[in-house]
Amino acid sequence: MSARGPRLHVGCGRERLDGWVNLDNQSLPGVDLVTDVTEGLDFADVEAVYAEHFLEHLTVEQALDFLLECHRVLRDGGLLRLTTPNLDWAWKSHYWLEDTTPELKRQMALALNLAFYGWQHRFLWNREMLARALTACGFEVLDWPDHGESEHEVFRGIERHRTYRDLPGLPHVLIVDARRGAPDPEALAELRETVRAGFLDHMKG
Repeated sequence: MSARGPRLHVGCGRERLDGWVNLDNQSLPGVDLVTDVTEGLDFADVEAVYAEHFLEHLTVEQALDFLLECHRVLRDGGLLRLTTPNLDWAWKSHYWLEDTTPELKRQMALALNLAFYGWQHRFLWNREMLARALTACGFEVLDWPDHGESEHEVFRGIERHRTYRDLPGLPHVLIVDARRGAPDPEALAELRETVRAGFLDHMKG
């Protein structure tokens, strides 16, 4: 554990990271603390938070609350790294309209819905939406690095999730390094209203 504060590996599953506090909601080998992080993080002065293929398993409301909680527990200038499936990649690699047969269209319908709803996914992010969520929750977006890379030593070579084939200029996963900055309540309120009007209101039964 860093002398500058703990490092939190959120939603670790079986992929334990040495030197980190490995958090998951299941009691699995390598998990240091079994906890539901949607109910909060019982930490302070945290050096870094890492969540790999975690954000997509939260509703958009839960995701915003999680980002705010990360902001709360990080020390000044603390770092956050997220990886999450790239909505743009899922769309472009799973579905197209031209030169297709009815059978292929049926297969693509299943594949695209699997990308959205399989593996207990709740919400897929594109780069623009994720960047807006981060800045609205008080983070400064620093970089969109390649898999395994980072300007920050603490995040280099940290990914453990299986990889898929990228498309030219379009990675299959979004990876973002961000730093705790100043809160922006107005931007957050605006984003919440946009999400409510453009999405949540239409999800009600």
